[in-house]
Amino acid sequence: MMIDPPIDKLIKKAECRYALVCAIAKRAREIATQEPEYLAQSGLKPVSLAAKEIYEGKFVVRREQ
Repeated sequence: MMIDPPIDKLIKKAECRYALVCAIAKRAREIATQEPEYLAQSGLKPVSLAAKEIYEGKFVVRREQ
């Protein structure tokens, strides 16, 4: 269960749950493959780190056109 960031506040960062899940998954894959040192320093799993980054506003969930 994810406690931090709080899911009720995290869901407000995207227009729908599906967009949020897709963005978190995409960022988690990027972190795992391209930034292993950053991942090791954080001590978190890729999905948790991606969710935290989106919650903090480091990455914005937006719709592609």
